[in-house]
Amino acid sequence: MNSLIPKVDPKKSQLGRRLESLVRKALYDFHLAKDCKRMAVALSGGKDSLTLLYLLHAISGYGFPPFELVAIHVSGEFSCGAGIQPEYLSGICESLGVPLVFRESTQTLDTLECYSCSRERRKLLFDAAKEHGCDRIAFGHHRDDNAQTLLLNLLHKAEFAGNLPMVHMQNYEMTITRPLIYCSESDIRTFSKANGFARILCRCPVGQNSKRKQVDQLMDEMEEFFPNVRTNLAQASLQYGSEKANRP
Repeated sequence: MNSLIPKVDPKKSQLGRRLESLVRKALYDFHLAKDCKRMAVALSGGKDSLTLLYLLHAISGYGFPPFELVAIHVSGEFSCGAGIQPEYLSGICESLGVPLVFRESTQTLDTLECYSCSRERRKLLFDAAKEHGCDRIAFGHHRDDNAQTLLLNLLHKAEFAGNLPMVHMQNYEMTITRPLIYCSESDIRTFSKANGFARILCRCPVGQNSKRKQVDQLMDEMEEFFPNVRTNLAQASLQYGSEKANRP
């Protein structure tokens, strides 16, 4: 195996065990793996999606019925998330025994826009997941993403709603899950650095100046006065943000 491919076992560190425990809690609280035989993972190659892949691989069959994993990577000239060599992702998935499926985005700099890009990427992901026998797909959205979404919706649309742990997409016959919903970005970043897969950065020129980025900077400023702002917003989102949170 290529020596550059990280060998990650979450159980070998205190932080890894804590992250695994939080993912287990999310799977249990929101039934994210209930009756699941095969789960797709949206694998951008960034710290969040790779952490998710390693944790789900470690959890399957241990405390939960075993479920197969299928990783799906959407590449392209300008795709949201990490710019990464396919061989690197292939090596990681091969080391875990997880099939890896590639799809290509058609976005160019002239057409690049968050809404249309997101719709195309999701359709590519959903179609690939269905083609490989998956009825749900796990995304690497974490606690801080949830806090950003809540504040963005509140300020922009006067809606008190964050990221739902599970969303049934009836039009696509697919279910989105977010197993990292309890995990902080700082813990994920530390875990990825410790295990050697944190060097990839987002290469989307639009995303660097997005409203989401501005909201994240606003929360940085708020943390000077309210240190628990991200934790509290994320908890408020799950508790009060939507009646559609699908908590059994």
